Amino acid sequence: MDFPERVYTKQEVKQARELIENGYKHDLKIKGSQEFTDKVEQALKLIKTAGYYDFLRTYIRTIREIEGLSQLREEEAAIWFNIKALDDPIDDAGFIIQKTQQMKDFIEGRLYYETAEIKAVNKRLEFIETLKNKTDNPTIKKRCEENIQRWNEQPFP
Repeated sequence: MDFPERVYTKQEVKQARELIENGYKHDLKIKGSQEFTDKVEQALKLIKTAGYYDFLRTYIRTIREIEGLSQLREEEAAIWFNIKALDDPIDDAGFIIQKTQQMKDFIEGRLYYETAEIKAVNKRLEFIETLKNKTDNPTIKKRCEENIQRWNEQPFP
């Protein structure tokens, strides 16, 4: 059984879920300009360092450069990314992991507008903390700490 071309109908979601439960992993594709590909590869290197690459390949098929808002496209199992949003590899990797969690929740039937967004942000923070603990690079450790602090800051006293 092949992974469905799109993940939209109940049957397509069911087929995707069954494949994933049996260990299916996508051959992740990056589609875009060379500059875009290079920036995504920097983020993917961090994702691999933290040990989240298999998680990513389980749920995401493609990371595609687009003009417009960066977003998850569930029916394509794809992340659409605007190159202008790619300015910090740690934040970029966190965004990719957050969208991967949203895709996982979609396939498992958890609706985005219920608690899935909170779960996705928590997954992003978990990833950054894991990256901080697994990397030997002091600059990356420091940037992870700054990223976590930024996410944990409360907007209201």
